[in-house]
Amino acid sequence: MADTDFSLLAGNHTHPFRDDDGDKLREECGVFGAINAEDAAAATALGLHALQHRGQEAVGITSFNGRDFISRRGLGHVADNFSSAEAIAELPGSMAAGHVRYSTTGGAGLRNVQPLYAELASGGFAIAHNGNISNARTLRRDLVGKGSIFQSTSDTEVIIHLVATSRYPTVADRLVDALRLVEGAYALIVMTPEGMIACRDPLGIRPLVMGRLGDSVLFASESVAFDVVGAEMIREVEPGEMIQVGFDGEISSVHPFGNHKPRPCIFEHVYFSRPDSFFAGHSVYEARKAIGAELAREAPCDVDLVVPVPDSGVPAAIGYAQASGVPFELGIIRSHYVGRTFIQPSDAARHSGVKRKHNANRGLVAGKRIVLIDDSIVRGTTSLKIVEMMREAGASEVHFRVASPPTAHSCFYGVDTPERSKLLAARMDLEPMREFIKADSLAFISIDGLYRAVGAEGRDAKCPQFCDACFTGDYPTALTDLAVKDDRAGELPFAESSKSDTRAA
Repeated sequence: MADTDFSLLAGNHTHPFRDDDGDKLREECGVFGAINAEDAAAATALGLHALQHRGQEAVGITSFNGRDFISRRGLGHVADNFSSAEAIAELPGSMAAGHVRYSTTGGAGLRNVQPLYAELASGGFAIAHNGNISNARTLRRDLVGKGSIFQSTSDTEVIIHLVATSRYPTVADRLVDALRLVEGAYALIVMTPEGMIACRDPLGIRPLVMGRLGDSVLFASESVAFDVVGAEMIREVEPGEMIQVGFDGEISSVHPFGNHKPRPCIFEHVYFSRPDSFFAGHSVYEARKAIGAELAREAPCDVDLVVPVPDSGVPAAIGYAQASGVPFELGIIRSHYVGRTFIQPSDAARHSGVKRKHNANRGLVAGKRIVLIDDSIVRGTTSLKIVEMMREAGASEVHFRVASPPTAHSCFYGVDTPERSKLLAARMDLEPMREFIKADSLAFISIDGLYRAVGAEGRDAKCPQFCDACFTGDYPTALTDLAVKDDRAGELPFAESSKSDTRAA
């Protein structure tokens, strides 16, 4: 899900989420659903706990008991809201869906927390959405003009209104009709009185997998959620596929959106997915090791130690060390008990965030030539502070290697990125970037090297196998809202953006 906050579109606003933190790309959310489960809400809460890395500001679960839909939402982590037996008991029924999310900057709190629910003419309709609708503002403007009344600022609600106004006879047909008007990325879990529907956008940009636990059928953003609940992963939901599961156990599948070349998000391999998940048919952990090995071949470094930037740089650093023959060591120790820096109230507290989260293993790195391995560089501020930390700890040389190509473009498909003007690679070439982070050398894996590491021969420029727009600027779908906004406002390329409506081209 992406929460385009339409209340921010009218003028200039400060975005404290981005300005205070924003030095990591963040997946916006995770979804989980269970049908024909003995305790669907409990399974959903457990599955969402495994997906907590995909969204940490709010969580919601909606269940269906055969007659009524019941929703519970809260700010904070899954454990903050659904850890007690009492909380789960408030969500009875054999079908449930849940959602973890990052909050919208300047948003309206709980009204955007999913699953979103509406009473339609056909009955209850609950939806959990991972992704971003890149023509949501255009669709919303048209719907409002025709009399629709919106209750949230989330782009997900556009889907509900499109379903409500469709004239097709069944809910599934109305959902297909609605999604044919939608551009962008989506992985959806929908609940109706007839059962559960799971659907993935025609390019498969956002992930969605299907599993089974006894007689119950499960859907989740990542396979690791099935591991946690003791379920078996059946397969990925295919790009453009819609799967319906009834309360009688019947499962049907259709591909209503035609044939398209899949373009799953390659950054799932680099950072978003948990290492113990599978994505696009590959172990994420093994893919990250292979990325590190490819990086070592492309950008070798004469050093004493390979040091990961924890935790996301660890698998790539292992691969780099194995391919280069340089010892892997934990030269940085991460504290797992520190809150995210963006919630700190003062500049001094915020700027000390890196040192509170990461500390140099001084006795190990002093006097050593080290190469730091990280998954990405976004703004560059964290990389700068970590390089400085290593020098303060006595490292004689500090080199930097990055397990992804330079992130030079904003994402419009459900990933939290700063506006393009704040992406270091959009403002600087390689040598100025090296000078900015104060490293002795800096190198990124090439786009072809990244493709090779995840099982392709290289990037097919005419028909890329993944969505890699954050690296290449090659967006796989139309960006209607951006085009309309630019036509109307004549904005500069580095326009301000709200969190999920990143409008810098």
